[in-house]
Amino acid sequence: MDHSTHDHAHHASPHDARAGASWGMAVRATLHCLTGCAIGEILGMVIGTALRWGNVPTMALAIALAFLFGYSFTLFAVVRAGLSPKAAIKVALAADTVSIAVMELVDNTIIALTPGAMDAHLSDGLFWSALLGGFAVAFLVTTPVNKWMIGRGKGHAVVHAHH
Repeated sequence: MDHSTHDHAHHASPHDARAGASWGMAVRATLHCLTGCAIGEILGMVIGTALRWGNVPTMALAIALAFLFGYSFTLFAVVRAGLSPKAAIKVALAADTVSIAVMELVDNTIIALTPGAMDAHLSDGLFWSALLGGFAVAFLVTTPVNKWMIGRGKGHAVVHAHH
């Protein structure tokens, strides 16, 4: 493959991060992150609750799984695009670490600050409203972060270079 032609075509693309990131691109990147975070976090909460763990170990598991699932979505996409597993790991770490960290910080802070949410059970509406409310606020905070990063060739911009 002639990389100079491919690179030139990529630079002319409206999705070129160095030309600035659109809000649509930032929203898509954030939704990608939110999906992985939500799956991991909910799974962690379910496992921790089922095992009758306390709040701290349950939240730690939920956060760890949020990172794992968030990274996994990017890993699978870039491996499918032809990257080696080692290169894919580097891309996933570069693409998702800040986004997932911001999302988890905001979401878990909201859950921790919502009265009674940490002691609510999976069957309680308070648990789900705090979790979903936390995800909504985290999405609103993380989207501008992703827009700023993509516009500087960082974050999900590294993934777009491999599509």
